[in-house]
Amino acid sequence: MMANSITSGLLARCSPTHCSRAAAVATAAAAGGFLLWNCPRGMLFAGDGGAYVWGVVIALASVSLVQRNAQVSPWFPMLLLIYPVWETVFSMYRKWVRGVSPGVADALHFHQLIYRRIVRSVFHDDESRRMLMRNNRTSPYLWGFTLLTVVPAVLFWNTTWVLMAFCALFVVTYVAAYLAIVRFKVPAWLRR
Repeated sequence: MMANSITSGLLARCSPTHCSRAAAVATAAAAGGFLLWNCPRGMLFAGDGGAYVWGVVIALASVSLVQRNAQVSPWFPMLLLIYPVWETVFSMYRKWVRGVSPGVADALHFHQLIYRRIVRSVFHDDESRRMLMRNNRTSPYLWGFTLLTVVPAVLFWNTTWVLMAFCALFVVTYVAAYLAIVRFKVPAWLRR
């Protein structure tokens, strides 16, 4: 979230009004403060409400950015936000295939699979502390996926076909990684 907010804020500097820039910078600052407060122990959680607020602010800033800056490709915010968008679409598809309502919660999201199947247990005497450390060690895997979208979005923010290609590449990479984790075919160097 913070990387997406910062990236939107950087490109919003070309905006004729300061509204987009202020919203993106405020969201990035809030996410940065949240990260500093929580790193590395993770004692405070935004929950669904916090995630929805961040998501709405980023979505509105993205729409405003594209509307007010003709040189910014509409696929720029799509590439920035492809991970949460694709996670949602893929989760709905996955549940639909199994005959389950998309509104029913499950523990088969990408980050949960990384937590349970890739990140090795951390040796602590306290069970809750061990779970927290495993949760923290899941984050770098997800940061890597985020970098697969943020870096090309920043480099090619005005080239639509390249942004579309990177969105497609992300979808293929996500599905391949998801299937590898589900089938227990994760390379040893990824497991810690």
